Amino acid sequence: LNMSSSVMNISEHLSCPLGFGHYNAVDICILETVVIVLLTFLIIAGNLTVIFVFHCAPLLHHYTTSYFIQTMAYADLFVGVSCLVPTLSLLHYSTGVHESLTCQVFGYIISVLKSVSMACLACISVDRYLAITKPLSYNQLVTPCRLRICIILIWIYSCLIFLPSFFGWGKPGYHGDIFEWCATSWLTNAYFTGFIVCLLYAPAAFVICFTYFHIFKICRQHTKEINDRRARFPSHEVDAAGETGHSPDRRYAMVLFRITSVFYVLWLPYIIYFLLESSRVLENPALSFLTTWLAISNSFCNCVIYSLSNSV
Repeated sequence: LNMSSSVMNISEHLSCPLGFGHYNAVDICILETVVIVLLTFLIIAGNLTVIFVFHCAPLLHHYTTSYFIQTMAYADLFVGVSCLVPTLSLLHYSTGVHESLTCQVFGYIISVLKSVSMACLACISVDRYLAITKPLSYNQLVTPCRLRICIILIWIYSCLIFLPSFFGWGKPGYHGDIFEWCATSWLTNAYFTGFIVCLLYAPAAFVICFTYFHIFKICRQHTKEINDRRARFPSHEVDAAGETGHSPDRRYAMVLFRITSVFYVLWLPYIIYFLLESSRVLENPALSFLTTWLAISNSFCNCVIYSLSNSV
């Protein structure tokens, strides 16, 4: 009876978007709690593993993209740590200004961290584009110092772009809707959403599409040239040149392309719903919860893609 009353008390204080009846709402709240706790554990464990692997494998630091991959791993790790906030809120409920402040800070931090991941994916695509299009001057263009400056700028830009949400101009996302105040009192704004799309989502998507399109176009041309040379001069030297040519770059680009593709597949429903809800076209708490935590699950998916795509 005590446990039942505790669960009922939790369900009264939390925004349970998937519940349609009183007892059903209790069951859905428990289901949401399980989803959040499980994702929190997987995100923290997975990204700690990635960070540990980079720490124990110095050879991985020879890849310039390792700077961005490690930055993404740290950002995703902080996402998992931040997800402890709604997890703990299921047991300790706060009211008044504390809830609103916690909600705003939580939503802001998650939005900044995912912005860092999105910007890093765009920078990775640019890095691979330069490596394939300018192989002779690549080492002069991409230096460790410039990479560090780029990462610092990514963090600064991500922090600044969501800052207006603290001054009442819109809502950065639905990440805090586990709190009742976030779900009912903190409304989205079409202009702020358009601002985020124009300055973050759209530019990152355009850069990624442009670079990977040209990367695979160039790799396809190189493969065709190698096959033509093999047909003309079927010798061991040509085969060896073909094996050590651009195939590693193509495989490496494919791994990064998979990471980017999964990122946008998981985030696209969230972005679409974010736009529709901001425009007052659609408002569905269940979709809000599902699209939000589907997007956050990407923080764990990257670790799976690393292990499945590349044994190194």
